[in-house]
Amino acid sequence: MADDKTKTKNSKPPWEEKANGPRKGRLRRFILWVLALGAVGAVGYGLRPKPIEVELGVVSRGPLTVNVTEEGKTRIRNRYIVSCPVAGQMRRVTLKAGDEVKANETVITVIEPTLAPLLDARSKAQAEARVSAADAGRLKAKEALDMAKTALQFATTNWNRVKNLREKGTVSDTDRDNAERDAEMKTREMQAAEFSLKVAEYELTQAKAALLQIESPAGSGTAIDIRAPVSGRVLKVLQESAMVVTPGTAILEIGDPSDIEIEAEILSRDAVGIKPGTPVVIEQWGGDAPLAAVVRRIEPAAFTKVSALGVEEQRVIVLCDLTHPPEAAKALGDRYRVEVRIAVWHSDDVLLVPAGALFREGSEWKTFRFDQDAARTVTIQSGKTDGRMTQVLGGIEAGAQVLLHPPDTVKDGVAVKKREG
Repeated sequence: MADDKTKTKNSKPPWEEKANGPRKGRLRRFILWVLALGAVGAVGYGLRPKPIEVELGVVSRGPLTVNVTEEGKTRIRNRYIVSCPVAGQMRRVTLKAGDEVKANETVITVIEPTLAPLLDARSKAQAEARVSAADAGRLKAKEALDMAKTALQFATTNWNRVKNLREKGTVSDTDRDNAERDAEMKTREMQAAEFSLKVAEYELTQAKAALLQIESPAGSGTAIDIRAPVSGRVLKVLQESAMVVTPGTAILEIGDPSDIEIEAEILSRDAVGIKPGTPVVIEQWGGDAPLAAVVRRIEPAAFTKVSALGVEEQRVIVLCDLTHPPEAAKALGDRYRVEVRIAVWHSDDVLLVPAGALFREGSEWKTFRFDQDAARTVTIQSGKTDGRMTQVLGGIEAGAQVLLHPPDTVKDGVAVKKREG
């Protein structure tokens, strides 16, 4: 009885069971499909590439100045090297680099006569013997002169006697010619004897001078003061210690540190566009503000210089003058390092694009244009550049936004967005 009641209570009509079974299965399948599609969508959304953050620049119009930038150095315009005019013993130079000197007043050093070399008794005896020999030679020449005068007197008297007899006709022509020739020869012999006496006297003087230098070298000459030729300051002492010098030995260098110029070694291809009077900016000289200068001279001859990378370069020296230097610029000295920026091209109104937005593909210059949150490759024609901005000759218009320093992941059509902050 109980089993029958239970069956009767739990049992349902067959049509109700058939109707409820498919409905529950469809609902279950629908929920599973929804979950599966949501999971796939979430995975797809997570795998979708994110926009690349980039910096943007704007193509605009403005002035452009192209500069050539090179390291330079200051140098004193006029330099004077003081050298020894004569040979002798130079005293020690007491001046130091930076000391002030006045023209024709400041004594740089003193040149004394050269001391004789150390000689022994034998050398001194030889010098005294040379003096005695020279004196004996002088006496011999004097006696020879006296003999020549006596012979000339006799020959002259004989010639006068023969001339008188020739007028009377008692002397032959041959005797007359011999007497005339003898008188002329004796005259020449006397002149030769006079010259020999002078030579002997000169030799005696030389021998005495050599002996005097041995016995008293300090009194054999006069000291010479070497004075500053111009006013200024001592730049460098080339020879400080006392020493025996020869003519032309460099002693020190003098110049005026307030009269400086700027020297820069410019590549020859850049120097072609530089003209005298071109404005120059001097930077990295040690002051807060740059200095203004102008180009004074471009030397006509280039020279070869090897760069730090081992490349041979042809460079030209360009000289610049400071214009209205401030008080702080007086601290600049000789051979100080500076940075020279020379303007070689300028225009007041050109279309400009940031140089960091350009990249090269083959022989063409290109940039990425920011177009509706996507990067689009644009080919442009570029002109002059100063390293920061580049002249645009065509390919893009003013007001366009371009990507600055785009990473390698940026390609044509890639989604990008502006970097905030």
